[in-house]
Amino acid sequence: MAYFTESPGRVADNYGLHLAVSPDGLNWTPLNQNRPVATPTAGTRGLRDPYVLRKQDGTFVVLATDLYGTDFTQQNQYIHAWDSTDLRGFTGYRRLKMHSMPTHTWAPEAFWDAARGQYGIIYSARSGNRDAFYVNYTADFQTVGAPQLFFDPGFNVLDATVHSHGGMHYLYYKNMDDGRLYGARSATLSPRSFDRGTYTGGVVNGGIEAPIVVKANDRDEWFLWGDSFAPNNGELYAWRSGDIRGDGWSPLTKAQYTQPLNAKHPTITPITAAEHANLLARWGAPEWNRIKSYNFPDHLVRHAGYAARIDPYPFDPYADSQWRLVPGLADPAGVSFRSVNYPDRYLRHSGYTLVLAADDGSPTFAADATFHRTAGLADPAWTSFRSHNFPDRYVRHAGYVLRIDQLSSGSAASARQDATFQIGH
Repeated sequence: MAYFTESPGRVADNYGLHLAVSPDGLNWTPLNQNRPVATPTAGTRGLRDPYVLRKQDGTFVVLATDLYGTDFTQQNQYIHAWDSTDLRGFTGYRRLKMHSMPTHTWAPEAFWDAARGQYGIIYSARSGNRDAFYVNYTADFQTVGAPQLFFDPGFNVLDATVHSHGGMHYLYYKNMDDGRLYGARSATLSPRSFDRGTYTGGVVNGGIEAPIVVKANDRDEWFLWGDSFAPNNGELYAWRSGDIRGDGWSPLTKAQYTQPLNAKHPTITPITAAEHANLLARWGAPEWNRIKSYNFPDHLVRHAGYAARIDPYPFDPYADSQWRLVPGLADPAGVSFRSVNYPDRYLRHSGYTLVLAADDGSPTFAADATFHRTAGLADPAWTSFRSHNFPDRYVRHAGYVLRIDQLSSGSAASARQDATFQIGH
């Protein structure tokens, strides 16, 4: 996955190219500590809406919007572009001029058109009184042809993405008039061939844009991702389909996927297992973790006012939910939770309630701040945390506040769910 970052309070705003990897396309590990791996050096020196295409020769090209800031009337005829052999380095940075119209050039993506023997670069632009999609053809992403109108269904549209499968081509987009995501299809990739091809009802209504459609590597299963900008900015949603030819997308729960931290307007490019390993070796996995609640999977463990609790993601300061899981202070076979933004402080229990406190070096503090991972009390694929010095007690949330309570496999299902978590990034 490639993306830029923003958060609700603008704390995480960073307009460089970020990368994350996933073995299943659902649970993502940010690379390079969720810092950018490339940043534009011309134009506005910032990007939005990155797109990564594996070209016919197996190498990659990266395209992105030249940052437009908060002024959505800004005119910019250029996009950013890089080349990459393996996504471990980026070369040949340049800006490509796509048109001379007095309008924007947003959310560029690209596809291979075998019938033409060229790549098409599609993007959102406004001509006359309507936003539509345009295309420029290129053989090398160095020189591009003249812009052509690609998709104009008669109403304002935004954020095109193209997916091809089984001899059919699918274009998903946002209808700006009703705010929903839709899919169109065509037997060709020719300009205007999708105009009357919409075959889905609105997948979702509300503050969602930037659709991505990606197929699972090893089976006929498709995932549709969308980027939320309201009511919370920096939140991704996902839907599943067993047959992209039909109009049937089912929403996934937050228990089924984990997005990269603060990811905005992402793109997903299939890679091999070897490429996955090589990217982790090059850029590294995060030194921190985030911890998700089992029965409130949109909630993360965080500290707020030095109290430990679970709150719905996203929020700022986002670093309140980042933890370094270090060897237990009282027993290295256990684990202690060290805060990222308060690195001298750990989670400990005090009066059975979990708080963020500075290590005073005492054996009591070390014991209070040490926990042992066990199979999840509600789901063995998840994790529960048993207190080191009160081994009949487990970390759980109650009224969204974390504490340690006496629990076992015979406890009420709701209590066991409160004490079950997922460790991720």
